[in-house]
Amino acid sequence: MTTATLSVMPASTIDGQQGLPMRPADVVMQLDRLGSFHQFRLSFMRTLMRRMITEKWQIEAPVFDLDSNGYGTVVYEVQAKYSRYSFVLFSHYLDDSLRNDRVIADQWDLTMALCEGSVDQEQLEHLRANVPLQEAGRVDSRVFVLSRANRSARNFNYVVDQLAQGSQPDVNKIAEVGYLYRTTAAYGSGKLGMADWDKVRGKHRDFSRPFAAEMFTCFMLRHFSLQQADFIARQRAPDTAVVLDDQIKRYFGIGNSTGLGMAPFLINHPQLINQWVEVRETALATVLVEGQVTDEALDNLQCTAKRVIQHLDEIVTDDALQRQSNQCVHDQLQQVVLPWLKEYGASLSSWTQLTEHAQANWRVETQELINSLLIELYPQLVDRLEEQMDIVERYDLVPEMPLVELRNSIERAYDWALKIDFSQPQEQGVFWYRSEEKMEPRLGQTNIDIGEERQMPLAIGRSVRECYDAICAYLAEYPNDDIAHFLLRQPEFRGIICRIQTMANCRYGEIRENLVHKAVLPMHLLRCKLSFFGVSKFDPRSRLWVRNTMFQGAPLISDFSSPIANQLADGWQFPVKPTN
Repeated sequence: MTTATLSVMPASTIDGQQGLPMRPADVVMQLDRLGSFHQFRLSFMRTLMRRMITEKWQIEAPVFDLDSNGYGTVVYEVQAKYSRYSFVLFSHYLDDSLRNDRVIADQWDLTMALCEGSVDQEQLEHLRANVPLQEAGRVDSRVFVLSRANRSARNFNYVVDQLAQGSQPDVNKIAEVGYLYRTTAAYGSGKLGMADWDKVRGKHRDFSRPFAAEMFTCFMLRHFSLQQADFIARQRAPDTAVVLDDQIKRYFGIGNSTGLGMAPFLINHPQLINQWVEVRETALATVLVEGQVTDEALDNLQCTAKRVIQHLDEIVTDDALQRQSNQCVHDQLQQVVLPWLKEYGASLSSWTQLTEHAQANWRVETQELINSLLIELYPQLVDRLEEQMDIVERYDLVPEMPLVELRNSIERAYDWALKIDFSQPQEQGVFWYRSEEKMEPRLGQTNIDIGEERQMPLAIGRSVRECYDAICAYLAEYPNDDIAHFLLRQPEFRGIICRIQTMANCRYGEIRENLVHKAVLPMHLLRCKLSFFGVSKFDPRSRLWVRNTMFQGAPLISDFSSPIANQLADGWQFPVKPTN
């Protein structure tokens, strides 16, 4: 009989990865480093924007039925490269006292849906009856994404008032928030009757990259928010109203509130997370090997670093730790990194000299920022990777594998988990559970909060440790048995063994931290995933949820046909206030 084995070195699914100097997982997959990732050239908003501009997507609104207060129905028709879609939006009156960004909210200023094809009157009425209900409603598989949003209390009325009076809003005031609307969810992948991911990926190539449909929904929400502000101002004062200046329009993004609901995704989809991180690390390694250190590249790096300094300086947050972190990176860029580049840049023969110096001397947040900026310099080297951010996830159990080999694999690939002493109370200080009210993930305190017996299986390190101890005890009695015989006696370990065997072929999939430690910071998980989305300006509201900004600085739909469209497509990372 053939003996199944696990590879010693994880095999890559990334084209061209072989032979590159990839950073080890015990460096990359630490929580504090994952939480220091920034949006980069291959983040989903960035690749979506390039696709829309390169492929010249056409977006028009055959239905724009709003009353003078901006309430009503809007239907946008989207002609992409491969198919036609509809973005349907309902604007509602909402009393200020009911405006709530928490997931328990049941009313919103806007609700919307992204659908395949054109929407006829019958479907529109069905959407009108269900989309405003969000989780309480039901849609069909013609819908890809369901979302909702609330007005910014600080910005929306102010901007409309200024426009109605014939004035542009003050960009300094806008910088305090950066958006007119804030979304609290973008549901997809089969939820509430919508099309599942396999259908979207297989049938609709325009949205076949991960989260492309969700990112497009947020982009269209931003587009509507700007149109609605102009429209209401014109209705209010037709003789004096002006439209928003295009530079100010670009500076507006869409706000987003993200809580614990996003955190389990990184743990429950380790193969996909491995793919995302490996693509990012491959892009970085490619730049370090092939990116020529030229005067132009050095100038571009220093220019972008100065832009980041201004970007950080303009971020407004009430969170003391985030404010301190932003200030530290700001100061390090200004006082250390730029002077270092000025002194040593001309003598660099490879960017590796910069990254190695950064790792030895600078903050983790600064290191990862520099990595993102280096990737930005070489589109010709990294853009080919944007089609490799997806993977078909599959767990495979190999029952004929000798149990001793599985034990050895755990010792090699999960040594980080075996180093944790789970007998210490602080190592099991919290547990993850799903709330009964909204079925949303929550974090409870062990021996304090109820529900521990129903906790979600997110403590991967602890599960590995328990499995390893059981295997060692079993092997003491049956040293020649395979996994099948072990699972016949202890079937409760089937799931974690399946994960161990599968993830042994992945370089970066497992987060190498104890996710039930009493001091765990879920914020790092949120920031990691959001960095791949492409968000900016993190504003933590607690250790459990964060506000951020999407598409700030991005091109407008009217820019798609501009002579400088391609330049605009990639010139909006780390947005700063317009100068005029």
